[in-house]
Amino acid sequence: MNPKTGDRLVGNWLLAIAAMIFGMVVGGGYVRTVDAGFALQVWKPIVGFLPPVSDAGWKHLFALYQRTPQFQSLHPAMTLTQFKAMAWPNILDRDWGRLTGIAFIIPLAVFRWQHRISNRLTIWLLFIFSAGAAEATMGWYMVRSAMSPGTLSPSPLWLASHFVLAMMIFSAVLWAALSIRNPVPVPVEGSTHLRPWLTTAIALIIAAMSTGSLVAATGANRVYNTFPLMNGHVMPQNAWALHPLWLNLVANQGTVQFEHRALATAATVVVLIAAVQGLRVPTGTKARDLFLLLALSVSLQYILGMTALVSGMNSIGYSHELNAVLVLAACIACRHTVRGTNATIPYLVTKAAE
Repeated sequence: MNPKTGDRLVGNWLLAIAAMIFGMVVGGGYVRTVDAGFALQVWKPIVGFLPPVSDAGWKHLFALYQRTPQFQSLHPAMTLTQFKAMAWPNILDRDWGRLTGIAFIIPLAVFRWQHRISNRLTIWLLFIFSAGAAEATMGWYMVRSAMSPGTLSPSPLWLASHFVLAMMIFSAVLWAALSIRNPVPVPVEGSTHLRPWLTTAIALIIAAMSTGSLVAATGANRVYNTFPLMNGHVMPQNAWALHPLWLNLVANQGTVQFEHRALATAATVVVLIAAVQGLRVPTGTKARDLFLLLALSVSLQYILGMTALVSGMNSIGYSHELNAVLVLAACIACRHTVRGTNATIPYLVTKAAE
């Protein structure tokens, strides 16, 4: 491996994995948007690639779904054909997850056998793979919760935790990919002040995404469809109506929406400040393009959020969710460009081979 340019093949492989994780957000977000997450009450991680090949197989899956409170309360007249339409997005989403796992672990084994990745990097990537397995397991238990009495939709805590873990995995894979492609940090004069701004921005983006999951899980996008005030108030008057009080933070529609508005606004302000500062620093053409992309994507994100709220359209909310991942990716890329301004910063990956 060239110490200057890094191992491009290994780095590009991890960039492809990051793109596949984004594909999981696309599929999972669609399943959530159409409220189909409880359809498949069976999980076969290894042998479950193929959908049912017979009418009897489909009827078996349908019979399992018919045992859920969601079916009994919301869809008692659903037909087998309608069930298939609900199940297919789940099947495709799960299969994409399986493909992502295969695309991760097999090349990892090959690159390790070829001595293209170090012991340190191997351990780190195996940890990421384990986190991915935990993510899949968490997803299954969230789906399985459909069998609990009175459960009509996934718990906000399940949904938010599931999404935040996915974003942590995405962030780790993207950072590792960028570090392998460019293992030697390039000092950028005059950009030291950008590091805390961008680090804070990443944290705020993930926090805003977590509350966005709570908004989706509680249906909070269907209330207080005014902006910037919430039906004439800064905070809803019933913000602390639930007991115990902490439950309002995850289940009260008004409180959850207020949290998301506040965090999204804070994230947007911090990201824009960081982006503008980055554009004023002589970081080079490529880095400048990244900071410009960051500014444009976060501006679009805020506009999408306001539009989704005022219109109440799930399709715009879905676009808002997907663009949030792109904002996060752009912010991570910008943070990576200035990582060489302080030699004491620990890097996730310092080299791809020893």
